Amino acid sequence: MKNSCLLLSLVFFISCAKVQPRRPINPKPSTTIFESNTAQELKKLNQIEEQKILDLIKNDSTKTYIQSSNGFWYTYENKIAENLPTPNSGDEVEFSYDIKDLEDINIYSKDELGVKNYIVDKEDFITGLQKGIKLMKVGETITFVIPSYSAFGITGDGNKIGINQSIKSTVTLINIK
Repeated sequence: MKNSCLLLSLVFFISCAKVQPRRPINPKPSTTIFESNTAQELKKLNQIEEQKILDLIKNDSTKTYIQSSNGFWYTYENKIAENLPTPNSGDEVEFSYDIKDLEDINIYSKDELGVKNYIVDKEDFITGLQKGIKLMKVGETITFVIPSYSAFGITGDGNKIGINQSIKSTVTLINIK
C-alpha cells in the first residue's frame, strides 16, 4: 500500500510538471521582403524604368508633362478650358486609345483597339489609364506615359507587350454616360 501511494504521488507530480516546447535545431533567421535580393532588384528596375521615362520627357521639349500622384506622367494633346465634368467612379465612359512603346512605335493602334466602353473603377483595365481617365473632360486628348507597374507589370499582356515594359497611350474621351 505504501508503494502504491508513493507511485501514485510520483505519477501525479510528474504529470503536473510544465512541458517544455522543443526548439528547432537550426532556427532560420527572420527576414522581410524589404531585405531580400528580390526587393532590391525590383527597386533597381523601377529606378531604371523611371529614368527612361524622365529621359523621354526631357527629350520631348515641345510638350509639358505633368507627374500624377498615381505614378504616371501625362501631357495634353487637346485641352478643354471649359469647366466640364470629369468621370467619377461608376460612370460609363466611351473613349479611344492606342498603346505605344517609349520610342513611339505602335504596339496596338486605335484601329486595332477600337472604341472602348468602360465603367470607371468597376472593371479591370490598365491601372494607369483607370486613374488617368478620371482627369479627362469630354473631347480632351491626353498622352499618358505609364511605368510597367501601372500598365501590364511583370507579365506583359502575353502578346505584344513585354515583361516590365513601360507604355505610352494617347486617349480621347468621347463621352461620359
